[in-house]
Amino acid sequence: MTKSFAGFFIALALFALTYPAGGQDRARIPRIGFLGNSTAAREAHLVGPFREGLRDLGYVEGQNILIEYRWAEGRYERFPALLADLIALKVDVIVSAGTPAAFAVKKATSSIPFVMVAVGDPVGTGLINSLARPGGNITGLTSIAADLEGKRLELLREVIPELSHVAVLWNPASAFQVVSEKEVQAAAPVLGIKVLSLGVRAREQLDDAFAAILRERPSALVVLADRLFLHHRKSIVDFITQNRLPGVYAYQELVELGGLMSYGPSYSGMHRRAAYYVDKILKGAKPADLPVERPANFELVVNLKAAKALGIAIPPEVLLRADRVIK
Repeated sequence: MTKSFAGFFIALALFALTYPAGGQDRARIPRIGFLGNSTAAREAHLVGPFREGLRDLGYVEGQNILIEYRWAEGRYERFPALLADLIALKVDVIVSAGTPAAFAVKKATSSIPFVMVAVGDPVGTGLINSLARPGGNITGLTSIAADLEGKRLELLREVIPELSHVAVLWNPASAFQVVSEKEVQAAAPVLGIKVLSLGVRAREQLDDAFAAILRERPSALVVLADRLFLHHRKSIVDFITQNRLPGVYAYQELVELGGLMSYGPSYSGMHRRAAYYVDKILKGAKPADLPVERPANFELVVNLKAAKALGIAIPPEVLLRADRVIK
């Protein structure tokens, strides 16, 4: 063998050792684990802005970023298995929304960076140390806002001045929902409103809640911000439509299906912003050093078609404050 051939084979061997083949090369692309509360179809309006945020930062899905999606389909008990799957895939960062999912991630891993989205009160519920310096492997965005539940009740009172009795759907399985329900209980008496509190942990318990509403006959419904209710929004809207029950909801998706009005932070905007945190982490930032952001925008959505069907005249001052009016 000549010296030139020997040199060629040595170079070839070194190349083979340093350049991974097939799947290994693909594994070098950063990989995001996205844990969804519902299904791909029902969270498309949230995942879309997240992917747009990534594209704005130069990430092209399938080329320089991979996203592994896992969907709980409205069943929180599936979180541990779905997270075990993502951890086995060695994802570089996990993204998920909602307090129950956030606690599931915290329990599953303390090493993989986690970007939480729209988590109610991450400090008060013990998820992180502080908003300024969250600590551990967690950062992201909170949906917490002062007296949000009181403002929703005030909106209902503006639209229905004679309102004296409301039903409230909330999820006792969420630490944040426990706090939110207490906010409702504290705000309602100030407005002279009686509360029918209905805790719902799973789809099966929605029917019991509906039966209680038919029995107790409250004048309106308040649905708090839990992804369980977002996942089962059609069942809720079908019920309120059939029973001509006005209400205010945390998610505008219920208004788009036929509910009266919603008020809350921009969840799509928070999902878009989550891409910023992913980018920072992939470039070397530690989650513990990235402050958790509060919601920047709140949106009031009013459905005039639903109001007409209910025989409710929305006051002009409410319409002027609305960010979106469905006609």
